[in-house]
Amino acid sequence: FQKQVCNDIGRRLTVLEDAWAQGKLSAPVRKRMSLLVQELQQQRWDAADEIHRSLMVDHVNEVSQWMVGVKRLIAETRALPTEGTDGSADTETRALPTAETDGSAD
Repeated sequence: FQKQVCNDIGRRLTVLEDAWAQGKLSAPVRKRMSLLVQELQQQRWDAADEIHRSLMVDHVNEVSQWMVGVKRLIAETRALPTEGTDGSADTETRALPTAETDGSAD
């Protein structure tokens, strides 16, 4: 990643993290983001892209501030070399909470 790209992704994911922690995300968005994280961890880029698109279509007002960062994360991790991959490509995704661990009351 170029430093500027990483910084932009990081800023946008921080917005996502804050919204999640403050309970500002709806249950459907949290669920789909949890699925998106799983797809990224399994390096299923097309599935992650599809979830990204569905979130943009169905919940644009809720996700517009940070979804560009998620899209760039998908694109950048997809572009990483796969040979010798030790699973470190999913480091960014580990920072995202999951529906099971978000601690929020629905």
